Amino acid sequence: MSKEILLVAETVSNEKGVDRGLIFEAIELALASATQKRYLPQDIDVRVDVDRKTGNYKAYRRWKVVKDDAEEWANPARVLTLEEARQENPALKYGDWFEQEIESVDFGRIAAQTAKQVIVQKVREAERNQIIEDYRSKMGTLVSGVVKRTQRDCIIIDLGNNAEALIKRDQLIPKENFRMGERLRGVLYGVNGEHRGPQL
Repeated sequence: MSKEILLVAETVSNEKGVDRGLIFEAIELALASATQKRYLPQDIDVRVDVDRKTGNYKAYRRWKVVKDDAEEWANPARVLTLEEARQENPALKYGDWFEQEIESVDFGRIAAQTAKQVIVQKVREAERNQIIEDYRSKMGTLVSGVVKRTQRDCIIIDLGNNAEALIKRDQLIPKENFRMGERLRGVLYGVNGEHRGPQL
């Protein structure tokens, strides 16, 4: 199964232009999620480590070392007291993680499906962040695009490369009408990355 992991990472990285490290992180999260489901109904914390060269992976159950009166005690399957942790490893202190290797799930159909969802989400996040960074350097400059759609309160402009800009009605010349497909230029004055997609 290790070759499939390397193949997935390489393919997605090449297709989407996203760093391989980000793809591996998504695969680790997906495998951790699939491994956690195997241990239900117990809500354990799992970390998966994928070897970037061979594609082999190991799963670890984790416990956080906390104080006796800590808020983390809401989920006792994920925490240890300092006394319990030091029985396993005397060097542990508050805030450290104690890990124990466990059997991980195969990178089969279900894990691959979960991995795909996590990878798609991570790729979208990376693309959004890339758009934000690209356009932050263009603040105050003239950008052009094509009217994608008009709404009652705004006009959406397609700038190309998966980037869209928003012009609110109060920022337009009164009674000016725009049709879909019409070219438009404007000064970029803001980038907001807090919404589902970046807003320019």
